Amino acid sequence: MNSNKSLFRILSLDGGGAKGFYTLGVLKEIEAVCGSELSQHFQLVYGTSTGAIIAALIALGKRVDEIHTLYKEHVPTVMRARCAHTRSGALNTLAKAVFGERTFSEFNTSIGIVATQWDFEKPMIFKTNIQQAHGRQGTFVPGFGCKISEAIEASCSAYPFFERPRLKTSKGDIIELMDGGYCANNPCLYAIADATVALKHAHDDLRVISIGVGSYPEPSCWGFDWLVRRLRSVRLLQKTLNVNTQSMEQLRQVLYKDVPTVRVSDTFVKPEMATDLMEHDMVKLDMLYRAGRESFATHEQRIRDFMEKPEVPQ
Repeated sequence: MNSNKSLFRILSLDGGGAKGFYTLGVLKEIEAVCGSELSQHFQLVYGTSTGAIIAALIALGKRVDEIHTLYKEHVPTVMRARCAHTRSGALNTLAKAVFGERTFSEFNTSIGIVATQWDFEKPMIFKTNIQQAHGRQGTFVPGFGCKISEAIEASCSAYPFFERPRLKTSKGDIIELMDGGYCANNPCLYAIADATVALKHAHDDLRVISIGVGSYPEPSCWGFDWLVRRLRSVRLLQKTLNVNTQSMEQLRQVLYKDVPTVRVSDTFVKPEMATDLMEHDMVKLDMLYRAGRESFATHEQRIRDFMEKPEVPQ
């Protein structure tokens, strides 16, 4: 391949609750390869749930260390809450504290934030660029006219562990939403569809880095009855999201096998790595962050190849 060929780079980030610390570990190493904030190196960033938070902050020009600091400050508080109402309140506080009144016009690069419509049982993807629209360009409004914080809260609201938020779009529609993981916990397929179908980039011009949250042993189910029931419910949600993630990855490999892609999401089997998406122990979360940095090494050379060639002008 011609080393001077221009490339269109995509960063896709999975959902997975507190396990987003693993994602940040991988991204810390990728940022070190790039030498500057990641928004300067990816022309399209997609994220679901915890991946949506990270994707939005990257697209706003934040460095990974800044995002990591915000995660350490806010994520344990959200996940430690014992009921959906309290947990949703903590998520709302996080979204407003981190994103404030910022809108989709403030992103430095094109983005997709995946949520799920409750009533119509289909995806709702908040986007920045009218060129990403698959039809209905005449009525396209970035982020449906919503604030970034509202889109993030919707993408992260894993019902029934979080309440379902209701958003008002610029058209006046009231839409009830829940976690994007129910339709695309791994949003890579949607991102590639945007790049190839909507943005009209050739398959061999793309370079995709798709980052998951890793796979881990399940935590032990012991103790009080309420804790046992909670763990079983979390396991069911985790299983649902895992099936969705693997299905989307399998489809990507079938439909877009000619699109150069690096998938980073390792499996860990040691008992001390046992965790789930509701983890709030900072010792364990720090371990996930370090695991992500270690996972990068397996794919380092190919990621370097992806990041060192020229990019397609937007």
